[in-house]
Amino acid sequence: MRIDRIFLRSFSGISVHVWILAASMFINRTGSMVIAFMSLYLTKELHYSMGQAGLVMAAYGTGSIIGSYAGGWITDRRNVHGVMVYSLLVSGLFLVPLLFFTNFYAILGLVFFYSLVADTFRPANSVAVAKFSTDETRTRAFSLMRLAINLGFGIGPALGGIVAVSVGFKWIFLIDAITSVAAAAMVLMYLPKKQLDRVSSKKPEPISRESSAFFDRGYLLFLLLVSGFGTCFFQLFASVPVYFSKSFHYSEDVIGYLLALNGFLVVLMEMPLVYKMEQFKSKYLFIAVGCGMMALAYFILFLRNDSLTFSIAYTFFITLAEIMAMPFMMSFVFSQPSPTRQGQYMALYSVAYGISHIIAPVAGLYLAEQLGFDKLYLLTALLSLILAFLFYGMLLRKSPATLVSTA
Repeated sequence: MRIDRIFLRSFSGISVHVWILAASMFINRTGSMVIAFMSLYLTKELHYSMGQAGLVMAAYGTGSIIGSYAGGWITDRRNVHGVMVYSLLVSGLFLVPLLFFTNFYAILGLVFFYSLVADTFRPANSVAVAKFSTDETRTRAFSLMRLAINLGFGIGPALGGIVAVSVGFKWIFLIDAITSVAAAAMVLMYLPKKQLDRVSSKKPEPISRESSAFFDRGYLLFLLLVSGFGTCFFQLFASVPVYFSKSFHYSEDVIGYLLALNGFLVVLMEMPLVYKMEQFKSKYLFIAVGCGMMALAYFILFLRNDSLTFSIAYTFFITLAEIMAMPFMMSFVFSQPSPTRQGQYMALYSVAYGISHIIAPVAGLYLAEQLGFDKLYLLTALLSLILAFLFYGMLLRKSPATLVSTA
């Protein structure tokens, strides 16, 4: 089959509502340069230590955990539309003061509240995508959302690097704020409240051992491994930009282009690859393959070769890891709960990533400061390999019906 036909088929059958959600996500993520450049902004522009930068990034992760769980709780009880609109609008407003504040504790607090409000969006958005999808299109619908995120993220860091070099880091916060408000406007205009009334759950079933994610031990183990995956993957934003700047002396625009390359590779490769990978009976085992790709990516960084070719190779393999693991992780999450507990399951999945948002910068930048970047990335590569084996063992024990399912 021709590549162009595979690419077109990978998009077929996806609801127009999912396309609207993807468009709003693209607008929002185009401006999302804050996390990509925060550690570099704190260490290079404001001259804080790597440890202090790690604490600010950890505040982002803490806010993400609280916001994700709160978002899931509200999503199971309130209209999905309102959660998304208010999250986008208010989180954008929290970024404006970062134009003026340079005090460490003020930045810490602002980043925490920004993350808290911003991440209430994620469970609501994911539930809306799941509800607007069929069993046959759900994994591809989530891949489309990731395509929108990564297309925006492909443009955002490149633009952010240019902005940082030409007019200064602070303007990144203003651009992010504007795009958050624009994304809120798109949801408000093109996904009217009455459309999401029909897909939101007003009266969730009572929490019991059978229905609650907290009593699903297999799912909790899965979340633990997801946190490990996130801790390794998010070095891409936590420590790698600092590594490129301090060790290889790359300028901000070059770092931005490398981060943008990650996004553009996802845009070009993910939908066709997921379309083909979905046809495998044991499709969830690609999560383990993704962890293996991540190990290879960090081993390339461990080699400490400052050639741009090696940095591009790292970006390529970390992108393969992302493509192979993340869409199937999301699909696996929605194969587990009853419809009225999807918000809770999705919230805990977001919490797992929130935990890794805390651990990644704190542990990554601390270990880099104490042991050096080479040892940090060797340890990250080894942890990625361990996760590959653990994911493989856990998913292999699942029943064939679970592994074959498309939801």
